[in-house]
Amino acid sequence: MSKKKVATIWMDGCSGCHMSFLDMDHRLLDLADLIEIVHSPFVDHKDFPPEVDVTLVEGAVSSDEDYEKIVKVRSRTKILVAMGDCAVSANVPAMRNRFAPKALSEAIYLAPNMTHRQVPSQGVPTLLPRVRPVHEVVKVDVFVPGCPPSNDTLFYVLSELVQGRMPDLSDKTRFGA
Repeated sequence: MSKKKVATIWMDGCSGCHMSFLDMDHRLLDLADLIEIVHSPFVDHKDFPPEVDVTLVEGAVSSDEDYEKIVKVRSRTKILVAMGDCAVSANVPAMRNRFAPKALSEAIYLAPNMTHRQVPSQGVPTLLPRVRPVHEVVKVDVFVPGCPPSNDTLFYVLSELVQGRMPDLSDKTRFGA
């Protein structure tokens, strides 16, 4: 059996899901004969590769950069996994949905206590009008709730997917756990 190409991406989230993924520790080595990690924010900043078998997505879609990234990733991925509550429901990043992006930027960058008060016009992605969970932008194949999902859950999901099985998460995880 040839190795499955696995990728991870990170959008608007805290990196807790990626930390949980890395907490699989030695079990990542157990998967080494089955997978090849072809992209990850921890090891690779190149363009997202084509023909990826499984991509684990952390974070919500909150900027034009996130939107473009997830559309590209979906077009190049066979099985897309929403990893964690932010990817599944937009969770904490969606707390900003009460505020218009312009008002939010001004409150942050033009606050009276700021030394250099100006809203940046370069190098900062444009915020979308509303933070969205991944499934509102592209098709998601597997939803893995949790904040973050446990390393055991992520190992189970990845093990099942690389063996060609869809994971049954009914007794493995829940939102916020």
